[in-house]
Amino acid sequence: MKPAIILYKTLPDDLRQRLDEHFSVTEINGLTPENVEKYADAFQQAEGLLGTGGKVDATLLAAAPKLRAASTVSVGYDNFDVEALNQRGVVLMHTPTVLTETVADTMMALVLASARRVVELAELVKAGGWTGSIGPDLFATDVHHKKMGILGMGRIGMALAQRAHFGFGMDILYHARKPHPEVDSRYNARYTDLEALLRESDFVCISLPLTEQTHHLIGREQLTMMKKSAILINAGRGPVVDEPALIEALKQGEIYAAGLDVFEKEPLPASSGLLALPNVVALPHVGSATHETRYGMARDAVDNLIAALSGKVEKNCVNPQVLK
Repeated sequence: MKPAIILYKTLPDDLRQRLDEHFSVTEINGLTPENVEKYADAFQQAEGLLGTGGKVDATLLAAAPKLRAASTVSVGYDNFDVEALNQRGVVLMHTPTVLTETVADTMMALVLASARRVVELAELVKAGGWTGSIGPDLFATDVHHKKMGILGMGRIGMALAQRAHFGFGMDILYHARKPHPEVDSRYNARYTDLEALLRESDFVCISLPLTEQTHHLIGREQLTMMKKSAILINAGRGPVVDEPALIEALKQGEIYAAGLDVFEKEPLPASSGLLALPNVVALPHVGSATHETRYGMARDAVDNLIAALSGKVEKNCVNPQVLK
């Protein structure tokens, strides 16, 4: 008899077929409290979950007493209560490798768009405002041979360092839980503390998960340490930055600009002060949003769940201690 699972994300046909070959699948439209109640019988029997979005916490686990594995179609897992999963012995799988290059591309795009005022100037042209040669008030700032500070030196941080150093001749500073000698040697990078990184960098690029330690890591005090000519880039998690403090710093000219793919509240409310600022490039959390990468993430999530429920986990496990 095939293990029962809950699928709460639409998959490409070939991946859905692969799931059906291994599991008895109940597909629902989102992991909402209403759906958990509506499909209570399916949750009672479910041994696996696969999808993205929605909270997986003690309340949901109580509704799924047979659950053995959860597979998220993402690298981040802050919507999962990992401690609750550990207490129940539920394996949590994620997709940390397939999106590395795509997210690094997005971060470099934000660097370029913010520094060169791409969005602002493109809108000027579309609005018919280009009537002659532009003056210094519309000049931008260079990217090449500047200094990039990277917060977080995981796969994405390394991929960003590669683009910045080899593609744009940039010097690399980084702050992480520990030094990475291979990063130092390959990219001529320097490991430093947070304060030095903020004071020296022309671009401060955030590639961090959301934890108790990283929540509002960049706040009012940290923003005042940055150069007035510096640009903040965040494609990690929105709450790593204190958003009201960032808005004030941008308004007061304490930093030059910001390029953001993540926000404290998503979708970003239309009332957000960020949207009124011309020196902000705001994207709708699209770091991994290419056809190729999103397919690869879904494929990995399917493979991860198959591995978890067959006892063959070799990679992509958030909490391997529950396997022992």
